[in-house]
Amino acid sequence: MSSDDASDEGSEPHPEIPRNGMPGPSPDERPHPEGRRNAKGIRIDPEAEAEPEHRTAVVSALVEHEPGVLSRVSGLFSRRQFNIESLTVGPTTVEGHARITLVVEETDPGIDQVKKQLAKLKPVIQVGELDDDAVRAELVVLKVRGEEPDKVQAITEMYEGRTLDAGPRTITVQITGDQQKIDDAIDAFRQFGIIEIARTGQTALARGDTPTTPGEEPGHAKDTDEQSDEVKTGTYDD
Repeated sequence: MSSDDASDEGSEPHPEIPRNGMPGPSPDERPHPEGRRNAKGIRIDPEAEAEPEHRTAVVSALVEHEPGVLSRVSGLFSRRQFNIESLTVGPTTVEGHARITLVVEETDPGIDQVKKQLAKLKPVIQVGELDDDAVRAELVVLKVRGEEPDKVQAITEMYEGRTLDAGPRTITVQITGDQQKIDDAIDAFRQFGIIEIARTGQTALARGDTPTTPGEEPGHAKDTDEQSDEVKTGTYDD
């Protein structure tokens, strides 16, 4: 066998291995997913050509009541660009705990991300989404022009509100209730000319015996009082 023949035999490629690249179909022959992704990385149905539907959800988070917790939560949503409609915070029956109530308008994957990202924050104890039948309420304070005080009072009474301040030029009223009631009241007061408005946003609790956040075990003022009495008298139940 000549050296040329040996060189030719050594250059022959293996029948199962392509001369260039990995085995398999060429790039043009490979399947390509149709459609495109939105800003959140969710693939859009090419036939529907529409973004996933948004819905409004109420998320309740039990957190350690410590300085800076609210700024950390709001900073998280600012970085992630979630659509937050309102955020309220207040103490619970357990000393050292606070409840943050968020109203978000997002797609289902977006709402899941809100809950997951929130749960990762160190001060957060537990996170849960409330059912549609949860007890929800918010407060609005309205300052309107006072040229027609009798009519303003009639609207205030119709929405079970109360007058906080009344003067010759302005009247300030307070209305509490669910979101629809607040929206309707604001529309009714527009006829007088709304000068200023302050609205809290929704706060909510689960209905009945259902915990507002999963696994939550609220404290009870009665139990605390009984324990205090025991400490004072030195008596304890066995």
